Amino acid sequence: MENLGLVGLSRQMTLRRQMDVVANNIANINTVGFKAERMLFQEYLSPTAHEDNFVGRDRRVSFVQDRATMHDFAGGPVEPTKNPLDVAIDGNAFLEVQTPAGTRYTRDGSLQINNQGQLVTSSGFPVLGNNGPIVFQQTDHDINISQDGTVTVLEGTNRVDSVRSKIRMVQFASPQQLVKEGSNLYSAGPGANPQQSVTSKLNQGFIERSNVSSVTEMTRMIEVTRAYTELSNMLQSQGDSRRTAIEKLADVPA
Repeated sequence: MENLGLVGLSRQMTLRRQMDVVANNIANINTVGFKAERMLFQEYLSPTAHEDNFVGRDRRVSFVQDRATMHDFAGGPVEPTKNPLDVAIDGNAFLEVQTPAGTRYTRDGSLQINNQGQLVTSSGFPVLGNNGPIVFQQTDHDINISQDGTVTVLEGTNRVDSVRSKIRMVQFASPQQLVKEGSNLYSAGPGANPQQSVTSKLNQGFIERSNVSSVTEMTRMIEVTRAYTELSNMLQSQGDSRRTAIEKLADVPA
């Protein structure tokens, strides 16, 4: 295959993966606490051209390579819900949750209480406090979550606050090392060590919406589609030119 075809195919492959990222962002516009993803591209220089008849610097061929996917941890818009179990994180921290695969991290503050009295995420994973999952008693009411994560309730007819736990908020020195998983969760990648956050706060009765901009992502989708179409047309034109040249060369006069 000629160098132009190889370079074009490398670009088409990256455009296809970029479309997957954009489509996933659009699909999670309404996901609470979702953080958009961005692709990082770089130039990859092949040391030799496919046709080995170039000299000097012209022997190198420049390909397109999608080097990595970056998490966009910019804050999303905060929306009031008046639900005492909803919390929005003010800061760069994450909630710790318990999953069958181990401890995971999320920005999803749309919380609820399951049948076992545990405080869980919208996906059903228990939220961790200083002493493990946070559990309420059947007689608990008037739940209050302070900005530092302390969870207090009024128990039965008692008019004195009873502390149930303190929601753990952790942060990472290098959050880009977090690995995105399903159900709006992150796992700690190699070298990503969670540290107790002392600066972040919880706002009760609010949720953080997705930071995905529908207008921006739709614009990106149109750009990727147009780039892919133009590249396909260019490769098709190259193929047509090659075929025409071969036909003319093969048309030897009798």
